[in-house]
Amino acid sequence: MLTAYITHPDCALHDMGPDHPECPERLSAIRDRLLGLGLLDCMQPFDAPRATVEQLARAHSMAHVQALIASAPKEGLCSIDPDTRMNPYTVDAALRAAGAAVLATDLVLSGETASAFCCVRPPGHHAERNAAMGFCFFDNVAVGIRHALEVHGLERVVLVDFDVHHGNGSVDIFRNDARVLMCSIFEKGVYPFTGEDDSGPGMANVGLPSRSGGAAFRDAVTQQWLPALDAFAPQLIYVSAGFDGHRDDDMGNLGLVEADYAWVTRQIVNVANRHCHGRVISCLEGGYALDPLARSVAAHVRVLMCAD
Repeated sequence: MLTAYITHPDCALHDMGPDHPECPERLSAIRDRLLGLGLLDCMQPFDAPRATVEQLARAHSMAHVQALIASAPKEGLCSIDPDTRMNPYTVDAALRAAGAAVLATDLVLSGETASAFCCVRPPGHHAERNAAMGFCFFDNVAVGIRHALEVHGLERVVLVDFDVHHGNGSVDIFRNDARVLMCSIFEKGVYPFTGEDDSGPGMANVGLPSRSGGAAFRDAVTQQWLPALDAFAPQLIYVSAGFDGHRDDDMGNLGLVEADYAWVTRQIVNVANRHCHGRVISCLEGGYALDPLARSVAAHVRVLMCAD
């Protein structure tokens, strides 16, 4: 079976202004790279649907969902926080991004596709149950996970997050949900300045110092993620796939390269092959230097396509 490639042109219409790092060109850079390498020819394309209010409200409060939709400007930009803005197309893009995770869940759990990569924006893992922040409006992966749990009846789902920034929104949503194990690696001391205290049952969050490099990253995965993942024996794995830890991306400073992203994806796929028939759903998060982003996504997708 082919890996699903889920995206939508509406995701490129969301624009937070000139020189903003979370720009529409991120998606075209990824697509051009995958196309040039022939990888898109080996994937099954799907248009991302809009998530429904009911689907969003499984991860977010209804008050947050309604307020965000109502706050869409008719023209220009409005600010959510100093780094996060909405234009007239933002809500539709955010609905498509969350809807991609829902569609991916249905495709993978029905057996129509083996795995899925959601090439969407805006990203999601900073969006908390009651708040948008950090370029994020709805937590796309969280919406997909709750769909898997509540609609498909899964009992054990893993969320793996290797974005350079801690996924505070995902932690906020899943902190007390015993059905979800969250494993993340992030850089200490950078936005959102959380994560190091998020430990205990259901959480395997590892903060690394700046300039740690690939060896420390791989050691953390091997020593802290893999035992927790195997003990949990997930029925489905989601990935918050952020590539801003790349050494050429100035939004972070972990010093990773494409080979590190390919390696960690292989570890995730191996766990999925052992426990859940290779079922992996990956959703784009960070990564803001366009060429390193595109190269890293290609390395990630190439391995993801080998999932059984």
